[in-house]
Amino acid sequence: MKTIGMIGGMSWESTADYYRILNRETQRRLGGIHSAKALLWSFDFGEIEALQSAGDWEGAAGRLVGAGRALVQAGAEFLMICCNTMHVMADAVEQGAGVPLLHIATPLGAAIAEQGLTQVGVLGTTYTLQSDFLSAPLARDYGIELITPTGEDARETHRIIYEELTRGRFLASSRAFFAEAIGRLAKRGAEGIVLGCTELPLLVKPDDSPAPLFDTGALHALAAVDMALA
Repeated sequence: MKTIGMIGGMSWESTADYYRILNRETQRRLGGIHSAKALLWSFDFGEIEALQSAGDWEGAAGRLVGAGRALVQAGAEFLMICCNTMHVMADAVEQGAGVPLLHIATPLGAAIAEQGLTQVGVLGTTYTLQSDFLSAPLARDYGIELITPTGEDARETHRIIYEELTRGRFLASSRAFFAEAIGRLAKRGAEGIVLGCTELPLLVKPDDSPAPLFDTGALHALAAVDMALA
């Protein structure tokens, strides 16, 4: 079994879910009391969010590269960034750490393609929606087009993620908002919905969507188990 290097804490709410999935799935596959071999670097998300808000993506990348190198020095054989938004710097982390990095778009694209879908909606932070770290590999490798929310749907999604979900607040009113936002994406042609923030599945459930949901964090964690046991 390979040792997984987890770059997490962005936020810890979803990192905890990653850790649970990694261990439960490893135990399911190997039986007994087996669990995942993993090293976790958990950031103080307040420090990372301050860099995001300031637009200091170079500074944020430096922090993640440093974390990746430390994990490799401690014995990690491959890395994963337990967050969608910070995949903006995935290439820099992989190159800086010198070991493979399991990109969050890889298992996501495979799961969407397996269902035969070619056009899906995506919910996520403003940073994720404005970047191409999901849309580019999905289009290139799987022919999948992403439909992004606009206007108030995009702004409110970002607000809920940072002001509620990363703080452990899961409100019925916000769940109702996401159900409506998903409905609007479906009306624009979305055949499925990508929960493109690892906190979203903590609130948004299959009953909230008329189309299949794709939980990026869970898919990423399961793919890490595949890689660790390969």
